Amino acid sequence: MKHFSIEPNRYLNQSVDGFHHANFYGCKHPDNPNFLYKLKNDPHHNWSQVQVASAKRQLEAILTVDLPVMLNSLGRSLITVCVVPRAKTENSYRPDQLLFRAAVQNVIKNLIGFEDGTNFIHRNKNTKTTHLRLPVKGMTNDGALPYPGITHDTCSISNSVLGKDILLIDDIYTKTINIDEDAIQALLNAGAHSVTFYAIAYTVSKY
Repeated sequence: MKHFSIEPNRYLNQSVDGFHHANFYGCKHPDNPNFLYKLKNDPHHNWSQVQVASAKRQLEAILTVDLPVMLNSLGRSLITVCVVPRAKTENSYRPDQLLFRAAVQNVIKNLIGFEDGTNFIHRNKNTKTTHLRLPVKGMTNDGALPYPGITHDTCSISNSVLGKDILLIDDIYTKTINIDEDAIQALLNAGAHSVTFYAIAYTVSKY
């Protein structure tokens, strides 16, 4: 696990500590964490349920190791875990397309020092799925591309974040997208005491 800093920009007013488990190079790179594609389980891939279940176990194994290390490094005794929601409203997805959040929930319930806030950010309006560059049969990729305030405009955030130290988790962090920066700012605007960010993978621009 590596530490990085998310710097202020027009989406985010302050720097935030970030952590990531691995680099994300693209699906053709031999070291790319391709199991993350299986967790999304988008319709054009046709993953088997065995493949999807294996990817979920792989994620759970990573989280079980990384999260306690992170909590210790932050010097906190309790942190509330939130998850960046998928781009579309929740009823747009089957349960087996929401396995990233399910894996996070399954791990933190067995760890000391973590409070479940994985449903504290709820998408109620579709946004553009940024990782799909080409049209996908059977999927309408509607909604806005990222802009400052998109989380506030398309999500509801629970009042339970007020005063909490939040760990915001996403599958892949890409510096140029700014979805994570915007979600962090939305949590701070909603009254979170602090926000730390963690992604399974960090997108690198060259390899």
